[in-house]
Amino acid sequence: MAIGARDFIDKLLVEKYAQEKVDNHEEGSLVSKVSADDMLTAMNYSADSYRMMLAMNAKLTRACYGVVSKSAKYVKTEALV
Repeated sequence: MAIGARDFIDKLLVEKYAQEKVDNHEEGSLVSKVSADDMLTAMNYSADSYRMMLAMNAKLTRACYGVVSKSAKYVKTEALV
């Protein structure tokens, strides 16, 4: 498998961008703009919110099943033999 331009457009693009600077190793670019602790705290809050939503959804589901089952009218029928 060869690496490089295969058609005319690719060759033109290679020629155009051959001298462009693609590395970004300046001092300011390597420093994170967001604190790692702030990011982890935000992720933790998001996970806690999602966990609470899942727990609330489970409780509501159980409550709805209970209401539906208590309000259901069961009719006794003869068993088929």
